[in-house]
Amino acid sequence: MARRLGWTDDQIQNLAEFEKSSDFSDKEKAALRLAERVTHDARTVDDKLWKEVREHFDEGEVVELLSAIGLFNYFNRFNDALAMEPTR
Repeated sequence: MARRLGWTDDQIQNLAEFEKSSDFSDKEKAALRLAERVTHDARTVDDKLWKEVREHFDEGEVVELLSAIGLFNYFNRFNDALAMEPTR
């Protein structure tokens, strides 16, 4: 899916280290920080992160971003509960 959206092989390989990688723009890093924080504990999204996210995304985009993060977290939990492995 990431390749279809234009991600490079380097971006896919370096995703876990996105903070240190020059393969991601500031906008992408803000979205990835939000996704990581919401996934681990949504209550820890602080004012500093919201400010950063809002520098790159308008209100509608923030709603879409959070919807996508929530949906994929749902898929992951659903698949984990059923012990399903990802398919290509």
